Amino acid sequence: MPSIEKNPNASAVDADLLRRLREIPVALLSDQLHRDRGTSQLRPYHKPSAMAGTAVTVRTRGGDNLAILRAFDQCREGDVLVVDADGETANALVGGIMTFFAASIGMAGMVLDGAVRDIAELGERTFPVYARGHTHRGPYKDGPGAINVPVSVGGLVVRPGDIVVGDQDGLLAFAPEDAEAAIAGALAQHAKEEATMQAIRENRWDRSFVDQLEARAVN
Repeated sequence: MPSIEKNPNASAVDADLLRRLREIPVALLSDQLHRDRGTSQLRPYHKPSAMAGTAVTVRTRGGDNLAILRAFDQCREGDVLVVDADGETANALVGGIMTFFAASIGMAGMVLDGAVRDIAELGERTFPVYARGHTHRGPYKDGPGAINVPVSVGGLVVRPGDIVVGDQDGLLAFAPEDAEAAIAGALAQHAKEEATMQAIRENRWDRSFVDQLEARAVN
């Protein structure tokens, strides 16, 4: 039996839809999705740069990157490789070379519930890399692992073919069929927040809503 379980990719998300999502802050998208589908437990290691792509998922033993190396064979332009390594940070899963390769084939980013290394190098690039932590200790390459299975990264469940978005605030994943409603709601919320900011500038922000919130509070 092969040490790496290989499953086919889900359909790629439309490139124009991903472009539109990169223009919207993750916080605004999260507000449209019940505020319960994201994680801030994985931190960005790159220069600030928005990420949106189609999930190709990997489940691997902590500190082992054989399944990641094999998964690159299935990664397309615009994909985000999402790796569940049980949050283990004793050994790095990837570093400067593997993330540079990912960028060179047009991937949209990498999300790893594990560790990375070469963080000075990663920090000079805009290619999105999110991870649990970092260490100088390199990876093992023994397996086992699985490609395109449901995974959990920082408590965020990601399925193959999900849309994965990220910025400095954190990460969010959702089904492609939820995207248009999330975009519409986020744009409407952005307009409302801009109106609030203008009201603050003009010293006319109506804060009576605080009284209403306090009145309904259950103590």
